[in-house]
Amino acid sequence: MEIAPAKVQELIEYLRMMDGKEEAGGFGGGIDGYEDGALHVLETIADDGTDEQIRGVIEGLNVDEKADLVALVWIGRGDFEPQEWPVAVRRAAERATRSTARYLMGIPNVGDLLEEGMAAMGYELE
Repeated sequence: MEIAPAKVQELIEYLRMMDGKEEAGGFGGGIDGYEDGALHVLETIADDGTDEQIRGVIEGLNVDEKADLVALVWIGRGDFEPQEWPVAVRRAAERATRSTARYLMGIPNVGDLLEEGMAAMGYELE
């Protein structure tokens, strides 16, 4: 694997912050104005830079690291088995026709999928 586990860990943390921000309005509220006003607290924060931080980290990776990242997500999602790692990486590299950051950030719960992919590949993250 070309990408350092520490980089993956950093991305997982940022991606989970992004997921939490997007899901802020997803929990049930009441008809009470106070509860309704609390639903979108994270969504209403002016650009906190999380998305840009994630894009910057991903786009700063080299081609091999980006392919590894996508392959880890696919393994975490169950599209490939860990023993199919070389095939998953090759397929990710072949399909890299647009922004890797945009692709990954469009996948729901991508942080969890990355963590599952790392675990499947035998890496323990903190």
